[in-house]
Amino acid sequence: MTSHFATRMNHVNDSFIREILKVTDQPEIISFAGGLPNPQLFPVEALAEAANRVIRDSGRQVLQYSTTEGYLPLREFISERYQRKEGLTVHPEDILIVNGSQQGIDLVSKVFLNRGDHVVIERPGYVGAIQAISLYEPEIHMVRLNENGIDLNNLKSILTRHPVKLMYAVPNFQNPSGITYTEETREALAALLTEYSVHLLEDNPYGDLRFMGTHALPVKNRLGDLGILMGSFSKTAVPGIRLGWVCAENTIMKKLKIVKQAADLHSNYLAQRILVEYLENNAFDDHINIINQAYKSQRDCMVSEMEAQFPDTVTFTRPEGGMFLWVTLGVHASSSALFERAIQKKVAFVPGQAFHLNGEGDRSLRLNYSNASVDQIREGISRLASAIEG
Repeated sequence: MTSHFATRMNHVNDSFIREILKVTDQPEIISFAGGLPNPQLFPVEALAEAANRVIRDSGRQVLQYSTTEGYLPLREFISERYQRKEGLTVHPEDILIVNGSQQGIDLVSKVFLNRGDHVVIERPGYVGAIQAISLYEPEIHMVRLNENGIDLNNLKSILTRHPVKLMYAVPNFQNPSGITYTEETREALAALLTEYSVHLLEDNPYGDLRFMGTHALPVKNRLGDLGILMGSFSKTAVPGIRLGWVCAENTIMKKLKIVKQAADLHSNYLAQRILVEYLENNAFDDHINIINQAYKSQRDCMVSEMEAQFPDTVTFTRPEGGMFLWVTLGVHASSSALFERAIQKKVAFVPGQAFHLNGEGDRSLRLNYSNASVDQIREGISRLASAIEG
């Protein structure tokens, strides 16, 4: 019977993180494993009021089928925000509403990739992108990250040796590392991709979650039509509505609409209408500021506890925003083995192998600080430090 499955299914596994979350779904375990926003910050009452108004005033309309592109006022909100915050000239017709940016990765991969095509992903890379892109059976090249972002020499070496079609990257508060590309790296990256005519799928779910440092403009500002931008309301509004978007030039957008139609006709229209009603009647940037104040406190607590309790052989990133930081253990240490000890001490994280290919990354791990209270972070880091000591 298994011979009836498509060959692509032989090379893609379950999400390791989703499997871990099953293990950590116990009240006594302090989990730094999920990539979860803090539910205490969800605008529940404002969204409830918006939902009530939408269904009461426009119920028969909003419960009907809608257009593939997405609700025009929502696309207008996104395009206006790009112009105001990023200095990009983006029109509503350049925006496609999708079921979270995860669907955006899938649709772009479907449009661009044949079996055996060459793709570049960061190392460590977002596990959801690795999983989605792998389904199309490309040759994946993982490029090292350093403190400034992508390792440009490593990338150039790959581009000179392989006909790369597409690069996927998260330049702001990268998942899993928390690293943000410097302006110099963005400039050089755009120049390289232009030289080799490589499209960049620039995922930016965390860009608004900056609580330190200076805002950085997208790589697309320097890349023109080779740049494809993605964003999401999952980290700034709520993840449960599953609404994100893809921003691309017209030729690409035409193809994206076709594969979107084939996938699901359109994203949840009711959710789009409720979200727009919320956005039109609430100060969205004020809400984001509240999130950032909370996340800064949580991030600062985690960093200070790690500085105080982890041995000197352990290093970690110090992100200026987002939801994650990245830990590198001492030589010969294993995060997989550490995970087993940590679970016994009722604390969880994601081992680094989940963010690599071919079994690499076992000296590293990802920690999420956004979905734990300050008290939980203090206790959880204490438990993790004890597990590291063995």
